[in-house]
Amino acid sequence: MAWWPHTPLHRFGTSGAYFVTGATYQKAHLFGGRERLLFLNELLFEVALKHELRLQAWAVFSNHYHFVALVEEAWRIPQALKEFHSRASIYANQLDAIAGRKVMHQYRDTQLTYQRSYLARLRYVHQNPVHHKVVPVATDYPYCSAHWFENTAPKPFIDTLAQFKIDRVHVQDDFEVEY
Repeated sequence: MAWWPHTPLHRFGTSGAYFVTGATYQKAHLFGGRERLLFLNELLFEVALKHELRLQAWAVFSNHYHFVALVEEAWRIPQALKEFHSRASIYANQLDAIAGRKVMHQYRDTQLTYQRSYLARLRYVHQNPVHHKVVPVATDYPYCSAHWFENTAPKPFIDTLAQFKIDRVHVQDDFEVEY
């Protein structure tokens, strides 16, 4: 089997928490604007529910997305992402009246086996709109989980998560985003 450095290896064997990052082909801004971001956000919810991915944190942007999900059967993740990418591609191509354009590209996944790693990535995803300088406060970005988290999580958990530094979280996230 050939190994290509631009194609990440996906190993979904056990249940647990997973951190996933996916992107549009060549980091193109195909989901800019309220309507497209709202579609992508709602599509993520719909597909996650259908494939039994329990989203813990999410953020969608014009050219990429991140999420943390808990799964009982890890093989559901690639099925969910195949559907998510397919439906997102069809939507973007229909809106732009372009047939057959490659819209979504690869995704990277990491199983989170340490509590500190899990908590740091939760915070990373919640704070991602600030990282990309889209908004000054993450809860102001409507296409991520920061607002939901601050309104539903117990205060002690919010305070614990706020203490986690995310500057050392290693994520390929060199995207420039449009809002």
